[in-house]
Amino acid sequence: MATYSLLRVLRDDIRAIFRNDPAARNLAEVLLYPGLHAIVLHRLAHALWRRKTPFLPRLISQYARFLTGIEIHPGARIGCGFFIDHGMGVVIGETTEIGNDVMLYQGVTLGGTGKQQGKRHPTLADKVVVGVGASVLGAITVGEGARVGGGAVVVKDVPAHATAIGVPARIVATRDPATGETRRVESLPDPEGEMLRGLRAKIMELEMRLADLEDVTHVHHLEHHLTYDALPESLWCILEEEEHHNGVADGEYSQGGGI
Repeated sequence: MATYSLLRVLRDDIRAIFRNDPAARNLAEVLLYPGLHAIVLHRLAHALWRRKTPFLPRLISQYARFLTGIEIHPGARIGCGFFIDHGMGVVIGETTEIGNDVMLYQGVTLGGTGKQQGKRHPTLADKVVVGVGASVLGAITVGEGARVGGGAVVVKDVPAHATAIGVPARIVATRDPATGETRRVESLPDPEGEMLRGLRAKIMELEMRLADLEDVTHVHHLEHHLTYDALPESLWCILEEEEHHNGVADGEYSQGGGI
């Protein structure tokens, strides 16, 4: 029964790779994935860890780290359908708990914030996606279906079906699991867009002041004047569109991907 259960979990892990990675073309290629090697070796090490076998679980863990570049403590609890894409540099701490159908990209850290005993690493619920280079630190919970953007540093709980990005991470969107509709929660800063809008306003103000001075002095140099707005109309359309949709990027970055 235990063997059947292990084979079923392995089957779910392989299916997760096909489901999440468009580059996975056939089983032979998938069997070469370092993320799959790491999770298979971890499940063996974790089974020995639960039986309180000395030394051997850590040996297997260190061998997997040497082989794949992925470090998973044998005490971490990981559900089925787990997928680590590419995987190099992923670190998963001892008291980490990971649900089913979770996906991590390379460089993710599920770590602690100190040397305290007991639960000190994060809990990831089912169907969580953590983007490239993100760090989830401390005994916090990332809710079901939540997404953590690439490079984010998460130190507080993330609600279910929410998207968190930034340093420190903040919630920028929530998603309706039934319809898939995303609702913006917070606007993100756009310093470059603000600078361009400010420069545009200042140039137009100077143009108006210069025109008033020429009217007073009856000296006109129309050939020295730009048109009302010399910058391409397409640029302002892009800026206005970004301002309207500011807060949640449409790409994989804010969706938890980032590669």
